[in-house]
Amino acid sequence: MLVMWMRIVLLFILSLYISFPAGAESWRDKTALLVYSPRYFGANAFPLPVLTGGDLSDRWELELRGEYHTMPGDQTKDIFARVYVPIAQGRAGVVVSGVIQEWYKTSEAVRDERNAVETSSPIRCFGDVIVNCYYQVLRNKRWADVVVSVNLKTASGGRLCDARFTDAAAYWFTAEAGRMLWEDTSRSAWVRLQGLAGFYCWMTNDLIHRQNDAFCYGIGLSGCFKGLSLSWDCSGIRGYKGNGDRPIVLRSTLSYEIKKNILSFGYKHGIQDYLYDSFSLAYTRCF
Repeated sequence: MLVMWMRIVLLFILSLYISFPAGAESWRDKTALLVYSPRYFGANAFPLPVLTGGDLSDRWELELRGEYHTMPGDQTKDIFARVYVPIAQGRAGVVVSGVIQEWYKTSEAVRDERNAVETSSPIRCFGDVIVNCYYQVLRNKRWADVVVSVNLKTASGGRLCDARFTDAAAYWFTAEAGRMLWEDTSRSAWVRLQGLAGFYCWMTNDLIHRQNDAFCYGIGLSGCFKGLSLSWDCSGIRGYKGNGDRPIVLRSTLSYEIKKNILSFGYKHGIQDYLYDSFSLAYTRCF
């Protein structure tokens, strides 16, 4: 009897020794199945270029924003922070931004579609640090204001295993133009047209094609009446692989400024390859 029980215990220990490493290896191997495109990653994995209106601000800006992203099978919340530093009285500017923390809950169906491991993070999930460098090429009231930019998304985000952030760098270059369609004499009310075009590139896990190259674009309108402003744009990127890498979104933001304090509410609707509806509430302090 004792010999039989010893054999059972030895078989149990041997099964644990064999199964644990194999299971851990399969989890690690699952990251090789990830599809590096906006369609199969979290809401904040692929930041789209933001339109500036073609006119850089000469004020420092500190922004804190709460965001909620929802789609069938995925609910995501995050806290986003942004710092804008003007240079040479608004002739140039640098923005450093990123998601401070993200909370998410996905269904098993979405988890399996993305080849993720967990439906929610067992540890704190941080986002990528993004650096945007802008330069004011031209200011011309008769024709247009023109801004060019160089942008970098670092590989600092977490939870690659859950397809939340890519753990890979991305960069993009843009040229943007903005022109006043109408402005009153006191400049307290105006309507402005803006457009953006550029090149967007990100690293992937494809051993043959290590990066995906895309065209990025955006067109929008913005208006202001005293301290109240409203902006709208349609923006996106178009990758060459066609594997969910062609997101298009509609964005709108309503803001109110009083004594260098700005409160804003934003809404973003994904049309293609970005399946989320996003809502945000932000506070910005200007200096």
